[in-house]
Amino acid sequence: GVKGACELLGLDPLYVANEGKLICICEDRDATTLLGVMRRHPLGRDAALIGAVTEDETGMVQMKTGFGGVRVVDWLAGEQLPRIC
Repeated sequence: GVKGACELLGLDPLYVANEGKLICICEDRDATTLLGVMRRHPLGRDAALIGAVTEDETGMVQMKTGFGGVRVVDWLAGEQLPRIC
């Protein structure tokens, strides 16, 4: 899959072009309703809540890693890998 290919090529999957995906940011109170609407569409059947906006003095986007650590999601340095269609 994507993870294996990126590891083999030394690429970070967060910065590789990925068509057909959507990240939607909404109020906490609307998340369940929005997920329900998205899941009713065939292309949204796998929609999931993957994060939350929190108050943080750093102002950085952070993600939890598969190992339980925290990683800063920084701006891409250099050129983005071109799309291959």
